[in-house]
Amino acid sequence: MIYVTGERVQAYQVRSAFFDTRWRGLDPAQVHDYLCRVADEMDRLHRELTTARTESERVRQALRQWQSRHNGCRRRGHDG
Repeated sequence: MIYVTGERVQAYQVRSAFFDTRWRGLDPAQVHDYLCRVADEMDRLHRELTTARTESERVRQALRQWQSRHNGCRRRGHDG
């Protein structure tokens, strides 16, 4: 397995990771099960991040619309 600095690891890469075997290595089934759990968590976090970004953009757009509608309100209030 090759790790490249700066590239994000995707869940499918975790699921398909392979490791060389050694005489006193780890239990392959345990490693595979753990990597699957990590990949599932990565998928969940990615979905949450996507949802948060969508909500953030919705709020940003609503704020811009509100600011556009109320652009002159403060100036008129102080001038009057």
